[in-house]
Amino acid sequence: MRSVTMAGPRFARWNKNFLMLWLVNAAGSLSDGMFKLALPIFAASLTTSAVLVAGVSFALSLPWLLFGLPVGALVDRLDRRQIIFWVCLIRVGTLAILALATIMRLISLPLIYICALILGVAETFADSAAISMVPAVVSREKLEQANAKFIGTQTIMYEFLGPTLGGALASLGLALALGSSSGLYLLALLAMFWLKGSFRAERQAQTKLGTDIIEGLSFLWQNKLLRTLTGIVTVMNLGWSAWQAVLVLYAIAPGPLGLTKFEYGLLLTGIGIGGVMGTVVAGPIQRWLGQHLTIGADILGTFVMVGVPALTTNAWLVGIAAVIGGAGATMWSVTVRSLMQRIVPDAFMGRTNGAIRVLGYGSLSLGAALAGIIAQFMGIRAVFWLAALANILLFIPFFLVITRDNIAAAEKSALVLEKVG
Repeated sequence: MRSVTMAGPRFARWNKNFLMLWLVNAAGSLSDGMFKLALPIFAASLTTSAVLVAGVSFALSLPWLLFGLPVGALVDRLDRRQIIFWVCLIRVGTLAILALATIMRLISLPLIYICALILGVAETFADSAAISMVPAVVSREKLEQANAKFIGTQTIMYEFLGPTLGGALASLGLALALGSSSGLYLLALLAMFWLKGSFRAERQAQTKLGTDIIEGLSFLWQNKLLRTLTGIVTVMNLGWSAWQAVLVLYAIAPGPLGLTKFEYGLLLTGIGIGGVMGTVVAGPIQRWLGQHLTIGADILGTFVMVGVPALTTNAWLVGIAAVIGGAGATMWSVTVRSLMQRIVPDAFMGRTNGAIRVLGYGSLSLGAALAGIIAQFMGIRAVFWLAALANILLFIPFFLVITRDNIAAAEKSALVLEKVG
């Protein structure tokens, strides 16, 4: 778990570098949504083994766990604009090879796995670099608006338009779907030519990559605010993943909700709808409640999402809870990402983001595994109860550490260091 806002400023008020970075993000997110639907379809056309088909998704997500930390260190060493440029080029070539192999009837499961792994590594580099670049193309005061635009665009392109367009094109031909994905990355590649300037973080001295990784982890651990936020989102991801892992058994008939497969798909769409709503309201809610309570709202939203199925078999209530959870997730992303970009020095941005993402992906895997074990021995509802309990307990560190005073102190300290630097 863890754009153009409907009521946000018009694009004319944003500088060209931001617009080009936004275009790269939009084209890349649309392509991601298309090929992440197409690749499992490809695999399913070659084998009926659920394990082998699931291997595609595993290959796409594995790079964050394996390479998240070293990639973050490299993002802090190299020009982030150049990283995205070369990553886009690799993505264009990888998807073009898959499309060509399909046309020539040379497609195979090993080739799909290799390409999925390459695309997963590319995503690790691209996401870390793009997040680290945002503070360089907008002012501190516009970070929330900028991140809302990015996250809102990602949600619309990746969750809605990408799978829809990918499915439509795949029905006409899988090579067409992959070729179109490659073309979108080519568009992103071209946009990088209009993004001007150097985006290499200033560093005091050159050190070994291993030393950089240790420094990044040390920085994250020593910053109490960031350490607590990372712990909170790790536990929320664990609960989110556990909820999602067993919900299909709870929702689809003969499960308690008694839904059809189509109705279950609509229920999950509620997360995406909530996500878009979250990017629209994140700014106004933050201005009304402040960063402190906006962060708390997501903890509450996740608690509602994972807890409601433990209390009721009413599909409408479970669906509404999913919308609330989706909205809370993007509000968290906008608020916490903007906060991180304000308080983390540029030289540590890639490593901090990489460490947080590694823990996030690790907790997603652990949550799914634990959900299966708990459901087997205690029943599916026990998964929801325990996930809700874990989330409600997060209010203890929230009220102790994620306070207005601590946030203000961290932002003030970072601003002073920035001026001194």
